[in-house]
Amino acid sequence: MRPSQLLTLLGFIILIAATYCPMLRPFHLFNWNVYQLNRPYGIVIMLTGVIGILGTVLGQQKLTRWSAWAGLILVGVLFIAAILKVKTTFSFIPFKSVNAYLSRQIKFKWGWYALFSGALIALAGSLLSKKPIFKIPVK
Repeated sequence: MRPSQLLTLLGFIILIAATYCPMLRPFHLFNWNVYQLNRPYGIVIMLTGVIGILGTVLGQQKLTRWSAWAGLILVGVLFIAAILKVKTTFSFIPFKSVNAYLSRQIKFKWGWYALFSGALIALAGSLLSKKPIFKIPVK
């Protein structure tokens, strides 16, 4: 296995493992991972990682590259959705100061770094890999 394929494999493993890391901490009480934020979306991110691992192991470069791009896009969309959800969670409260205070009590945790780094490492590894060149011997 080439170093770029190992890098891609490592990125997809980190991506899958990062879905279990803490993403949000509301009111300093407990941590939420991807599955507690949005379970179907977390399953889609995990399936993207599994497809990427299978593509890397089986040597399917296009599948691996598409899976790496899809993983990065899915993580980015999840991050934007989490920001919007935190900003609008307490919008039903008519007092803006109370709304702002309660929104500030929801903290982003270190799991986002792991999620983004896994997606970026997988993408970097898939972009660094090149197609094998088969030379036909001339007689």
